[in-house]
Amino acid sequence: MSDRMEIRHATEDDGCLRWVMAVPLGILHLLAAGLCYSAWTIRPSGAWDKDAYGAITLLCFLIIAVSVIALVITVAPPTVRRAMGPWWLAPSLIISVLATVRWIMGA
Repeated sequence: MSDRMEIRHATEDDGCLRWVMAVPLGILHLLAAGLCYSAWTIRPSGAWDKDAYGAITLLCFLIIAVSVIALVITVAPPTVRRAMGPWWLAPSLIISVLATVRWIMGA
């Protein structure tokens, strides 16, 4: 009987944990998306434009770093992983792939 009570309390707590973790993860995903947008809109003037290529490289590195932080927050604690669900991994993975493609194309 006590196991059922513990399970019920755990599922009740997941709703609160979901909201508490959704805010920082949402902020990190929005930050990574904004950086990704900036990286994709930078257009070097030519092959000699080292500043633009440097900015693209820096932005892509920052995108991947922010995405890794979001992935660690989502995956590392088992309670967060259980409460948030696997779809919270998708934005970080998609944005990281976009940043990697831009980094390869920009170099």
